[in-house]
Formats: sequence, structure tokens, C-alpha cells
Amino acid sequence: MSAAPGLVAQLDSSLKHLKGTMSALDESDSGFAPGEGMFTVAAQVSHVAGTVDWFIEGAFGEGWDMDFEAHEAHARAVSSLAEAIAHLDRAYAAAIATIGSKSDEELFAPIADQAIMGGAPRAAVVSGIVDHTAHHRGSLAVYIRLLGRVPAMPYA
Repeated sequence: MSAAPGLVAQLDSSLKHLKGTMSALDESDSGFAPGEGMFTVAAQVSHVAGTVDWFIEGAFGEGWDMDFEAHEAHARAVSSLAEAIAHLDRAYAAAIATIGSKSDEELFAPIADQAIMGGAPRAAVVSGIVDHTAHHRGSLAVYIRLLGRVPAMPYA
């Protein structure tokens, strides 16, 4: 039995839970940030999307792009929640397509570029994506509360 379907299910679930939390947000919230220098709502979502792309590229592509200042600048430049969500959808779709298309041999081969995750199996990036997304799902739930709303239960 291939590992790919279970890994794809984890990615699907991660996106579903994030979108459940984000259902309390709308485009008018795009520029909200709780304090000076913090990510806006749109930048948070853009950052999550970019990080999904980063994990997949690191494990299955050319390797880890370690220019974190550029990644942050890209996320901060996004001012529309709708634009950030569109990127999020594309990033997850690409990750699901990549993971879903790989054999167990490919999924469990070590990540070639050992700068991140120390040569762990390529499939390990799914855990990284899920954990990182959960972290920002929690951040967005706090933002929603600071906006005077109650975030939806993501697991419903």
C-alpha cells in the first residue's frame, strides 16, 4: 500500500482546518495586524502559502531557498486576502499533486539538500507543512478574536 494517499489526506485536512478558521475573515480584514511590524492577515496567509511552496521545492525540487528576507518581503507585499487565499489554494494543490504522484521509493528517499531537515525522507515535509500551517492557523484565530469575532471551530 502506498504512503501517498495518507500524506495527501494530511495535506487536505490541514488546508480544510485552516480555511475553517479563516471563514471568520473577509477581504476588509486584509490589512489588519495586531501591532507594529507584525504580519497582516493577508501577509499571514501569503506566508503560509509561500512556505508550502518552499517545503515542496526543498524536498522535491532544486533545494532550500534560504533567502528568508525575500520570502518575508514577498509575504508582506500581499495586501489582499483574496490574493493570498488564491496563492494558498495553488500551493496546496501543487503540494498534493506532487506528493500524490510519488512512489514510496521517491517519498522515502532522503532530501538531497540537507540544509533543512538533515536528509530526512522527502515525505517528512508533509509534517512540516501541517505543523507550520497549524501554527499560523492559531495566529489567525488570535487575530480574529482581536477583531471582536469568534473563530469557527476548525474541526467541525
